Parts: sequence; C-alpha cells; structure tokens
Amino acid sequence: MAVAMMQTPLQLRLQPRPPAVVAARHRRRLQSGFPPPNPRRGGGWCRCCANADAGKAQAKARRAYPYDEIEPRWQRHWEEHRTFRTPDIGHGLDTSKPKCYILDMFPYPSGAGLHVGHPLGYTATDILSRFKRMQGFNVLHPMGWDAFGLPAEQYAIETGTHPKITTERNINRFRSQLKSLGFSYDWDREISTTEPTYYKWTQWIFLQLLKRGLAYQAEVPVNWCPALGTVLANEEVIDGVSERGGHPVIRKPMRQWMLRITSYADRLLEDLDELDWPESIKEMQRNWIGRSEGAELEFSAVDKEGHDLGANLLVYTTRPDTIFGATYVVLAPEHSLLSSLISEEQRVHVEEYIELTARKSELERTDLQKEKTGVFSGSYAKNPATGEIVPIWVADYVLGSYGTGAIMAVPAHDSRDHEFALKYKLPIIKVVSPLNGNCDSEEAYADDGIMINSSSSSSGLNIDGMLSKDAALKVTEWVEANGFGKKKVNYKLRDWLFARQRYWGEPFPVIYRDDTNEMLPLQENQLPLTLPELDDFTPTGTGEPPLTKATDWVKTVEPLSGKPARRETSTMPQWAGSCWYYLRFMDPQNASMLVDKAKESYWGPVDIYVGGAEHSVLHLLYARFWHKVLYDIGVVSTKEPFKCLINQGLILGEVTKVGDHYVLKDDANIRLNARAYKMSKSRGNVINPDDVVSEYGADSLRLYEMFMGPLRDSKTWSTGGIEGVHRFLGRTWRLVVGTPLPDGSYGVGTTVTDEEPTLDQLRVLHKCIARVTEEIQETRFNTAISAMMEFVNAAYKWDTQPKSVIESFILLLSPFAPHMAEELWFRLGNSRSLAHEQFPEGKSEYLKESKLVLPVQINGKTRGTILVDKECSEDDAFQIAASDEKLSKYLTGKGIRKRIYVPGRILNVIPR
Repeated sequence: MAVAMMQTPLQLRLQPRPPAVVAARHRRRLQSGFPPPNPRRGGGWCRCCANADAGKAQAKARRAYPYDEIEPRWQRHWEEHRTFRTPDIGHGLDTSKPKCYILDMFPYPSGAGLHVGHPLGYTATDILSRFKRMQGFNVLHPMGWDAFGLPAEQYAIETGTHPKITTERNINRFRSQLKSLGFSYDWDREISTTEPTYYKWTQWIFLQLLKRGLAYQAEVPVNWCPALGTVLANEEVIDGVSERGGHPVIRKPMRQWMLRITSYADRLLEDLDELDWPESIKEMQRNWIGRSEGAELEFSAVDKEGHDLGANLLVYTTRPDTIFGATYVVLAPEHSLLSSLISEEQRVHVEEYIELTARKSELERTDLQKEKTGVFSGSYAKNPATGEIVPIWVADYVLGSYGTGAIMAVPAHDSRDHEFALKYKLPIIKVVSPLNGNCDSEEAYADDGIMINSSSSSSGLNIDGMLSKDAALKVTEWVEANGFGKKKVNYKLRDWLFARQRYWGEPFPVIYRDDTNEMLPLQENQLPLTLPELDDFTPTGTGEPPLTKATDWVKTVEPLSGKPARRETSTMPQWAGSCWYYLRFMDPQNASMLVDKAKESYWGPVDIYVGGAEHSVLHLLYARFWHKVLYDIGVVSTKEPFKCLINQGLILGEVTKVGDHYVLKDDANIRLNARAYKMSKSRGNVINPDDVVSEYGADSLRLYEMFMGPLRDSKTWSTGGIEGVHRFLGRTWRLVVGTPLPDGSYGVGTTVTDEEPTLDQLRVLHKCIARVTEEIQETRFNTAISAMMEFVNAAYKWDTQPKSVIESFILLLSPFAPHMAEELWFRLGNSRSLAHEQFPEGKSEYLKESKLVLPVQINGKTRGTILVDKECSEDDAFQIAASDEKLSKYLTGKGIRKRIYVPGRILNVIPR
C-alpha cells in the first residue's frame, strides 16, 4: 500500500479548525479567566486568537503526530479490504479454531449522534475483539441499530418528518461516527430492527409464542393521558403527569397483548446462578422476579354487626405465623370485590380515593419513603384464626397486580402496616418476640423469633412458644385442613404488556374476522407483514392507535374463507426487536430461517456482552425469556443468551468550581447540585466525539476513555487528561519514526535497528507483554496503558531500539491505538495489516528478576542498599558496596574485622 505524502506543519496551520472546535476552545478560554473579545482589535480574542503566532504554535504543539493523515488512510484500508469481516461457516471460516462472540448492546440512533460517553463500552469491546483475533480466535464483533420505538415517533410528530427518514439519517450519522473511531466491526453483518427482512423474524417469534399460549390478550390497566389522547409507556409518566406537556395521566383498563413471562419465572431465577454476571445485576433480577413462599388465606367479609356479606377475601402473606397479629385487611383500589364491599356512608370517599390512585404509577405507589394513604371501606372481615372482626381498608400501597390484591395487615411486624396503623390509629398487637428478647417498642419487628399472644380456644389453633418458621408451617397446615386457604408460591414478576398504541413499531401478524371478532394468526409464508406508509401518524385522541388511519391496510380478508377481516392496529414495543438481535448477527442474510442451526451452535452463546447497567433488568430479562422459548422449540442450543456480562460506568460531564458551587465547564450559568453529572443533551454538558477526534485524533480519544479509570466505574471527563495521552502517543510516534525534519515533516523510515536486543531490553519488553496481556484479559485497560507508558519511558533511555522489540510493542499497542499501530507496522516494512498478527507472548525466562536490592549494614546499622545479581558472591557484594558513593565513606581507609553475608538478604560489614 502506498503511503500518502504527509503535510507539513505550515500546510496544516493554513487549514482552518472546524467552527465547533474553535467555539469550544473559546468557551474554555473564557472560563479559565482569559479576557473577552477586545473591540479595539476588531473583536478578536485577545489571548486566544489575536496573536496569530501564539495560535499557530499552540496548534503545532497540540498535534503531537500526524493523526489527521494516518487515521483516514487506515480506515479506508480496513473498509476496502474488509479486514474485520468474519466469514460464514462453509465459506472460509475455520471452525477448528476457538470462537469469541463479543457484543455491544446495540444503540438507538438518535438525531443528536454520539457523545463521548457512548464510545466507552464500544472501545472496550473493540480492544477485546482485536486482542482475541490476534490470539487466534474466530471473532464475531457486529453492530446494528435498535431503531423502532417512541423517540423517533415523537420527533416525527414534532417535525412532520416520517420516522423512516429520520431513522435512516440518524443511522448514517451513527455509522459514520463509529467508523471514524476505528472500531473493528464486521459491517457486512449490520442489521436494523426496522427492516422488514429483520422484523419478519420478530413476527415469526411472536407466532411461536402465540401457538404455545405464551401470547394472549387481556384487559389490563394502562397509562392513559386524556389531554394527549394516547396511552403512554411507564417511562413517559413522571409524578402522575405526562413527560410531554405535563398533563394528568390516569390508569384505566384496556385490552392489550400480553406475554406470559411468568411461566418462565423459576427458570429465569434458577439459571442466573450459571452466569458470569456482576452479582449486583443478578440480585436485581432476583428481586424483580421476586419469588416468595407463603400462604393464601380466606377472610370472610361481614358488616359492622358481623353479618356475612357473602364474599370471601383471599389474602396472600409470606408470614402466616403472624395471623394472630392481623388487625385489619387492606384491599388494592382496583380490587374486583371492592365495589360490592363499600358502605353507602363511605362510597363518596372511597370513589374519590380510587380516582386519585388512578393518577399514580405503580412505582409511586410502592415507594417506601412516601406517606401512606388510605380510606375505610365501611365493611369488615373475620380473622379465621381468632374469629375477631377487623376493618377493611383501601390503600394504594397494595397493588392489584401482586398476589391477590389484598393483604392481612400486621402492623407490629411490617413497617408499611405499622406506619399506616399509626396514622389511622389502628390496633397494633405483637405476636413475635426476638430470640434475645430485645425489641424497639416504637418500631415494627419484621424478623423471625418466638411466637407470643398466638392462641385461640375457639379456633383450636395454638402456636405460642413456637419458632416463627415452625409456626408458619403449622398455620398453613391448619388453614388447609379447615378449608381456609393453602400454601402458595408467588412472584412480583408480572406478565409482559406487549402492545403500544403507536405507529413506529412491528405490526402484529394477526387479523380479526369482522363477523365473529375471532383472532386468527397469519401463516408463516405471509410474513413479513410490513408497516404501511402513513402521512399522519399523530395520536388519534380516542385511544385508538394511529394505524387505524391506514384504512386500506387495516381492511383485509381471511385467506381461507375470503370473509372480511381487519388487522391489529397496535404495534409491538421497542423491546421486541432487541430481544433476539444477537442471534441474527450470526446469520443476517438468511431468508428461510431465523438463524442456521450450525451457525448458532458454533457462535452461541454471546461470550462477552457489554452495556449500561440501566438495561440490566428489563432488556436482559426479556431477552432471556425469549431465548428460553427458542431453546424449548429447538431454535437455539443454549439455555442462556449471554455468558459474560460487563457493565461499563458512565462518563460524567466536565465541571468546574466557581466560589462554593460546581458549574458546567462549558456553561457557567448552569449550577450543579453534585460535583459529577451524567452527560445528556438536556443538561447541556455533552461533548461531541467528532470535535475531540478533530483536535486530538481517534486513537487519543480511545486511549483516554480507557485510561480514565476502571471500565466498570463512572469517570468525569477532563480535557486536560486527553492532552496527556495524546502526548504519550506523540512520544511513541517519535520513538519509532524519529524527530521531525527541519520543515516539520517526518521521514519515511524509522529509527529502529536490526541489532539483537540486550537482555535488559528483552526483560523490559516481556514484563510489558505479560502485564498488558493479563490486564486486557481482566478488562483493566487503564493499567495496561500504564504498563505501555512505562515501556516507552524505558525505551527512550536505550542507545538503540531493536526492531524485534519495537515490533512486539506495536502489536501490544494495536488494540488500543490501532491507526497509529498500523502505520508504524507498515513503516517497519510489513506489507499487510497487523489485525491478524499473533499477539506477543511473555516468555518466562525474561520475567524472572535477575537483580535484587541488598541492604548493607555497617556495624549492624543499615547505612544503604546496593543492586546486585541474585547469584552475587560475598566478595562481589563487598566490592559493589565499597565503590558505592554513600557507603564508601564508612569503609575507605579502614580495615575490615569481619563480614557477615546472607545471600539475597543482607551484607553486614564490621570495620576495625
């Protein structure tokens, strides 16, 4: 490959900086205390731009090496030669080699493009991918787009631009930005969830769920905004109002598609133990699934005189041992029996409370910190263990979607019930005593202990003096024997609401007969059912989805009978396409099946999956659920989709301190309530990677993001930090290429020699190899970079730079700074890309320390140390000590009475 002629510093200085870069530099100058523009000098920037020579010198100093020539050249080379293409099985892939499937959580391509927080995870996976290729693995490292969903539709509604157009434009921008950073993706495997060739198989999976009874329709409460005339997703509702416009949102029942994820609850729970995931993420999923063992108990409803109302309230409890402490019953406001239990005196109050609750999300209702609210229903229930009459209350901290929608309240031993009972002056009866007898009388005691006040002669149940767990078993056996209830396993996990009243999503592959309203699935050969083009995709205002406006598309016929039918007008949620995309990357062009069995068997599961912790419950739980269904029907060969999960930390916006407050570095008018702040467009602290690449180069950005700190930790962006790694790359460049010529250009050759490396040089090299290899494997990229910096520092002290040593170092550097490494590799006389060269291996014979620090004592008192060979003799050690500048003053001109030498430990010299 021919090397393009490099530009001189003069040519570079004549090229204007991009306006965005200049503007950002000016903002930093002002915030650093430089004066504003001076009108007497034509409005120029006095300290930044008015002095042309200073500006040119600064630009030259910042450009530590010609990255602006190197990076585009090698990006073109990789694209033209398809360097990172992974061949298919049967088309050049050597399946005798081990595989490594490394995957990013694929992005949603927004119009704002990337900010510097996005490449953090992408750079980490790229380092691992390049490393594994060089170790001889077949690496699958693809990229695609999660492009259906609400953001694109909202933007389309605001601008009147079709979401397909904006999505394509955003994808092109994201792709261009990712390529500018040198990521080694196999772009031949690129996919988008919005392409019919892709969502055909999303629809196919839905049909398989439908066949197995895992997809169904039900009346469920949804977030309805009357002002916007549409159903909102949970994330669109904040404190009971719509995120857009701040309009009141209520909960109302609507018929929706549901997926029966609860059928897989136990498997989703049990198989977590097999995964190499952060324990915190596994615990989050365990809590979300929320498996609990307890009992369902019946409380018969009565009026205030104790007359039977003909209704039995089923309550669920994980502590049946505390039944004697149940002093009231609580129903969820949406409980199906509530309307029949409200007394006339309380009806107005209860209905007002129900309406108020309808404006709250489930998250708000279950917030432990919020003040408990409720209202008395006017009816009572009979405690089956005591026979006593207790009041029935309505409170929003009980959810109709969990358990039975009713609880027996035991305020002495549950903090929520305790708080509620104190507020409404309800009885509190202690029935559990701690084993040690110590208990705060002002707080609820929620742990196990010894049962007290727990016997009834009328019911015949006596658990006094029993341990809590034994008492729970006895109560469960008693209620089962007397027909009052049964043992029950419950889950917090709810079935997945799988429909959106939106336009920009996958159509459901079903139709409804007009005459009978019977739902019929499409035949598989009728897929994909494509989304119709709509000019008006705004909400209807009636709750009907926008697709109802596509009348020609909605009207259809039943294929077998030819009778009139209509299509489903809800669409699938954005989660649908992201549930299985990792499988399509294995076989993206297959038109006859979701994924070829041989390809899936070789590539599955994903070996390393990297993404943000914010997706660690819903996306991962949904993907695991679909994967298990596909496993059950023989599409995939593994029980789990993602073997190892890594959550990268956030990159926080750059801040500075003004007085006693922290403000955004680029806008001092924005005061922060914390020293670190997550980057976001709305906060105005986004740093565009395009600007950073323009000013420092892609390799500098990659290196800095890895050098900021451990991958899993959150870090604060610092422009000064990137200048440091940029200087390191400049030193590396000059170490190999040499200093610039008088005209500022660099020669075409290098400074390396063909001499054999010295033993010391080999030791420095192999120490670096061993450390970088270990740190990459453990994803400690920051310390791997430190090791390479130490190598460069040592190499600058050498009289010569042997080619064999420098080549090995360049291979170490290449996963981190691939553009520079490729250029240096080429300059060293290699004719092909280093992407598939063997990664260096540290040799043990060079890792052993040959020297050690030996303490030297004079008359038993340590006076200094000397550096000696491990096999150093006593005479040699003494000669080194005698010639040491610090120690010689104790020995010169004096006879030696005795020497005590312990090899490797100490030399003690006793003068006369």
